[in-house]
Amino acid sequence: MARYTGPVCRLCRREGTKLFLKGDRCMGPKCAIVKRPFIPGVHAHGRKKFSEYGIQLREKQKVKRAYGLLEKQFKGYYFRAIKVKGKTGEALLQFLERRLDNVVYRMGIGASRPQARQFVNHGHITVNGKTVDIPSYLVKAGDIISIKESKQSMQMYKDLRGAKVTMPKWLQFDFNKLSGSVLQLPERDDIDLNINEQLIVELYSR
Repeated sequence: MARYTGPVCRLCRREGTKLFLKGDRCMGPKCAIVKRPFIPGVHAHGRKKFSEYGIQLREKQKVKRAYGLLEKQFKGYYFRAIKVKGKTGEALLQFLERRLDNVVYRMGIGASRPQARQFVNHGHITVNGKTVDIPSYLVKAGDIISIKESKQSMQMYKDLRGAKVTMPKWLQFDFNKLSGSVLQLPERDDIDLNINEQLIVELYSR
C-alpha cells in the first residue's frame, strides 16, 4: 500500500502542531516545531488568512497525517463512520484509534505510530494468539495484544520490561509479560490529540 516516505517533521511544521511522528525526539529541544515554528517553504513568513474551507482542510490533513493515512483510506473511515449511530466525528476518531498500529503505539510498545506500524508489518504483534501484520486491523473489546513470543528476545523488547507508560483507560499492557488487552472501545475523551472532528465532517459534507 502507498504511504508517505518524506521527512515527517515537515508534516508537523506544516500543520503547526506536534503529531508525535518521531518518538522521543518530539519531546525534546530537537523537535522541528521547537527549532522552526513556522511552515516549511519559501513563503513561510508571509501572512496567510485561511478561508472556511482552508481551516477544514487543515484539520483533516492534521488528523490524516497523525495516524499515517492517505486520502483514500481516511475517506473510507469517514464513510464507515456515517453508518454508525451517534456523532459521525466521534465514530471516525474511534475507528482511527482502534487501528492495530495505533493500539501498539498507545500501549507504549512503539515510540511513535510509524514505528508501531513497522512492528505490525514485520509480524511482531499477535492478536488473540495469532500473528496480525495488517496495521489497519480494527481491535475489539476483549482482544489480547502481545509481542510475538519468538520476537521477545530482541533487545528493543527486552528494554520494555519493567517500563512505566501512561496509557488511555481503554487499554492495559503488562511490560513484564509483554502482553496486554483492549478493556473497552475508546471514547472521545481518550483521544489526546487536539482535534476538532466537526470541521472534518463539515468538509466531507460540502
